[in-house]
Amino acid sequence: MNNHTTARPVVPPGTHRGAGTGEVRLVGGFWGGLQETNARSSLRHCLDWMEKLGWVASFDRVAAGTTAGHRPGWQFSDSEVYKLIEALAWEYARTGDPGTDAMLQDLVRRVAAAQDPDGYLNTCFGHVGRPGRYTDLASGHELYCTGHLLQAAVARVRTVGEDLLVEVARRAADQVCREFGPGGREGLCGHPEIELGLAELGRALGEPRYTEQARLFVERRGRGLLVPPPLQSAAYFQDDQPVREADAWRGHAVRALYLAAGAVDVAVDTGDDDLLDAVRRQWDRSVERRTYLTGGMGSRHQDEGFGDDWELPPDRAYCETCAGVASVMVSWRLHLATGDVRYADLMERTFYNVVATSPRSDGQAFFYANPLQQRVEGADVRPDAENPRAEGGVRAPWFDVSCCPTNVARTLASWHAYAVSVDGDTMTLLQYAAGDVRVALDDGGELVLRVSTAYPADGRVAVEVVAAPARPVTLRLRVPRWADGATLARPGTSPEPVAPGWAEVAVAEGDTLTLDLPTAPRLTWPDPRVDAVRGCVAVERGPLVLCLESVDLPDGVPLDDVRLDVTAPLTAADDGAVAQVVVLALPDPMSGRPPYGPGPSASGTGLRTEVRLVPYHRWAERGPSTMRVFVPVA
Repeated sequence: MNNHTTARPVVPPGTHRGAGTGEVRLVGGFWGGLQETNARSSLRHCLDWMEKLGWVASFDRVAAGTTAGHRPGWQFSDSEVYKLIEALAWEYARTGDPGTDAMLQDLVRRVAAAQDPDGYLNTCFGHVGRPGRYTDLASGHELYCTGHLLQAAVARVRTVGEDLLVEVARRAADQVCREFGPGGREGLCGHPEIELGLAELGRALGEPRYTEQARLFVERRGRGLLVPPPLQSAAYFQDDQPVREADAWRGHAVRALYLAAGAVDVAVDTGDDDLLDAVRRQWDRSVERRTYLTGGMGSRHQDEGFGDDWELPPDRAYCETCAGVASVMVSWRLHLATGDVRYADLMERTFYNVVATSPRSDGQAFFYANPLQQRVEGADVRPDAENPRAEGGVRAPWFDVSCCPTNVARTLASWHAYAVSVDGDTMTLLQYAAGDVRVALDDGGELVLRVSTAYPADGRVAVEVVAAPARPVTLRLRVPRWADGATLARPGTSPEPVAPGWAEVAVAEGDTLTLDLPTAPRLTWPDPRVDAVRGCVAVERGPLVLCLESVDLPDGVPLDDVRLDVTAPLTAADDGAVAQVVVLALPDPMSGRPPYGPGPSASGTGLRTEVRLVPYHRWAERGPSTMRVFVPVA
């Protein structure tokens, strides 16, 4: 149970499993660099802000019985402490750093001191001067917070074993089961998450009561038990339709995706194929019609939610960072349940263009929303206080609602666990990063690899088989959907074409394989039913979406006046950028008339010049700018 080498965030029954935290070690590169920045900078940054704002001290006030005064933060601020604890648990498993463990244990002691004798744990409800327990299930987030506590405990029990955090989580889960289980109140939380926590803790501790309670919460959704907030409907909570009957994700994107992930957990744990098929059906339609090129999800600001089919405006894209994290959580569970390559493809797109986009290069500021077009330069980010706005065009050190920094932190700390999967005597490389892989195969023995690559800057992935069992074993390499023209050099052969999907090779000790993925820049056209970007085109390079920033335009040229010449060649630069010819339209002087006329405009007839498009995950790193992913065609 408590082996940090094989510990992993999601452990469903079935033949597929992810890599343990000690089975993959990143060595530099794109993701290795992000992990190190997260460890060195972001974890302490998150703790310092929560200490500064008094969010951690809320637990101290509960323990001391001094809750009658002001409580800082939103009602769900406890969850940020729990997500940080989870991040610290995975990070400690990755590095064994004693300072990381000391930070975790100090937080856990303060959290544990605030727990009531019956297991209830929340700093916003149930204490002197605070509202009563479970008096606002729609908006109070009590069960949501508990769910994150349970996920933190899962990370701890799988990496270290049962300790104070696990004891606290077990008592909290027991209290939830007594309160909301059979014979208890028939309620559910407005923000799904408890389902995930209960299901995974049930697996980690071998406690079927937790799995059953997660199932009850999933089945209660869609029966109109929650009162929507003003100007919203029951779809905001996914309480308008039972999970089994829905055909697409709708309402608040993070809630919808956390619920979907919890439903997959319940489905595979209980053998409920109908429930699993429902989530797969929702994934299919939502990815095909409600997902941005970046992998971002959520096109409406009003409810932080999904729009209708094809409703994907780039400038109003919400694409919350937490929704990107949640999308990865759903796709990972579906991949483990089915082995389908499409889920790993979407994970890659979302990792590079949402998760990696959020943190600034120093790990001390973050994007909350991730639009695909920024019309005005961001200028209102406060460097020394909570930022009230989710959008703004500049990464902010902290937010009034700071769910995204801690979500990024826990994802980066465990990223390597999503890079590899194992099924019997087959190991699959799902995500490409330089490093070492040492995986215990299900049928005995180890497969040890050394992966050398500069991916995504370069598409070559060299895999050396350092050790392998004497019996036949298989290595599977994922060829992304965009990688038409990929080649694979097997042991003793010249490079041969491999189609998108899986490339399987029987390997033995001493073999070397070289996968070449075509990372030349390419044009990507939107479906014509996406009205907001009709007549536009995007540029991609490998798994990276590119964007055009105003800082790369000639002085005085507005981004709105740029048109892309699709007949000109795209030229790749060594830093991942792409040079492209654009036409700078010469707009008419302001005339006081509306932006409409009797015929087509004459745009695209001005000065031709070459500009750089940069990886979207790097936008706004050089200062405030305007930006767009989809550029009108000349």
